[in-house]
Amino acid sequence: MPSEITIIGGGLAGLVAANAAAEKGAQVRLYEAHADLGGRARAIEGPYLAHEGGHVFYADGPHWSWFTERRLVQPLAWPPLRKATGARWLHQGRLRRTPPPSVLRMAARGRRLKAPVDEDFRTWATRLYGPGAAEEAANAIAVATYDSDTGRLSAAFVWGLLTRVYALGVPAVRWTAGGWQAVVDRLAARARLLGATIETGARLTELPQGRGPVIVATELSSARRLLGDDSLRWESGHCMLMDLAVKEERGDPFLCFDVDGGGFFESYSQQDPSAAPQGEGLYQLQVPMRSGESSEQGRERVRALADAGIPGWRDRAAWQRTAQARGRTGALDLPGRTWRDRPSIDRGDGVFLTGDMVAAPGMRGEISINSAVRAASLALRQTERSRAAHG
Repeated sequence: MPSEITIIGGGLAGLVAANAAAEKGAQVRLYEAHADLGGRARAIEGPYLAHEGGHVFYADGPHWSWFTERRLVQPLAWPPLRKATGARWLHQGRLRRTPPPSVLRMAARGRRLKAPVDEDFRTWATRLYGPGAAEEAANAIAVATYDSDTGRLSAAFVWGLLTRVYALGVPAVRWTAGGWQAVVDRLAARARLLGATIETGARLTELPQGRGPVIVATELSSARRLLGDDSLRWESGHCMLMDLAVKEERGDPFLCFDVDGGGFFESYSQQDPSAAPQGEGLYQLQVPMRSGESSEQGRERVRALADAGIPGWRDRAAWQRTAQARGRTGALDLPGRTWRDRPSIDRGDGVFLTGDMVAAPGMRGEISINSAVRAASLALRQTERSRAAHG
């Protein structure tokens, strides 16, 4: 008889877990509280392909291999060469075409330099490169942390991100046509094809009993309530987002790193024209929220970033929306901690936890993918042991 595995949550982690378990012959039943699948990877309704957060992949980890082997991210989307070279860095109040020399010097050291786990990045980088360079590097990589004070985080954690994003050589970033929504749709279709049962609009308030292993693939706050475990907490970012569509003009930038304030923006439509109506360019901008900052102050700063990087956007705007992402932007490791110290995947008694703030390697959504594959493997192993015990 096939193993039975229950999955709670139909976001990226839940759908990956459903695929990983069903392809091994397990009987999978997935419950999603909302009417639509995808969680934060779900795009909004309408003509704009806007998500809650960025939608790129990095092709230098096991999550990418898992997707490509199953053809879940093809076809890829690529910006025209003239657009791909349209990266900008906002540094000392000016838009520049190259990263600050301080960031380039650090990137040149790459993985040859080992940063300490138990020291914060600001202190460590200041000792090696000086205070100005340390702050510039912390702001330059805030795109991967959604945090206004990236320098306070573990030096090893920040250095790992910095060397991935700014490493010299061929960039590992990849875009998939249709964004995360296309990946969600393929994951759901493949899970159903493999025999998984998916129920939407089905909010569970307690764990199902007597039906085999359970994979909890929700935000950590929801898992905390569902499992009654107050220890399920971890550091995460807080960011103001603005999705912005403008009438296109020649020379519009492709992306911009705000080295002065830690902000970032990227075009979704230059590499994937289906992301916006013809003649419009779609951007997402983000600025990490500062301690004590009001929502309106955050919105003003994200508009100021648009002013600096997208000329005349206020007169060209066709559509815009703002939103905040707080405590749901991926795990951040403080000094003395690594990904192994985050809430464990195996919670005991046949319960497994997955998501972007659990004990699995990766950056942001990669953590969800890697933890989901691991959770499915552990759940399958438990069902095998259970069958063997009952002979």
